[in-house]
Amino acid sequence: MSDSKITKTDWEPVNRLIITQISGEVEKADVIRWKQSLHDALDQIEDGGSFSIFVNLHGFTALNLDAHKYFRNIVPLTLADYGWKVGYLAMFEEEAARLVLTTKRNIRCLAAVHCHQDETKIEKYESLYSSPCERFFTDPGKAEAWIRSIA
Repeated sequence: MSDSKITKTDWEPVNRLIITQISGEVEKADVIRWKQSLHDALDQIEDGGSFSIFVNLHGFTALNLDAHKYFRNIVPLTLADYGWKVGYLAMFEEEAARLVLTTKRNIRCLAAVHCHQDETKIEKYESLYSSPCERFFTDPGKAEAWIRSIA
């Protein structure tokens, strides 16, 4: 078991970019810490502002079902608060139909990139759910380069 866990989020105001990362073998407490870092970074954006986001899950492994269940809705529900509907929600028609998009403090998400090591899942997401403003990668460097190129 690896002790190498990352649960952090940074806001780059000059680039209007949020970079959030959770990786390693994580328990629910780690996911809670990561979620708080994401919310803390979003709280730094000025009212009426906008941002792009790099969701880096490369190396993420939930150690148990409790951690996975807590984790799985964080990105879609958080981004919905900023007017963004994550592309892969199309897999879950009922949930997608019930999702309410709002603009917390009139802040909008303009683009998103997602990175994870599961090639099969990411290739599916990229082929079915990508758009000019949302992409899916297995390589964190390529994901970051893409979001920076459009941010």
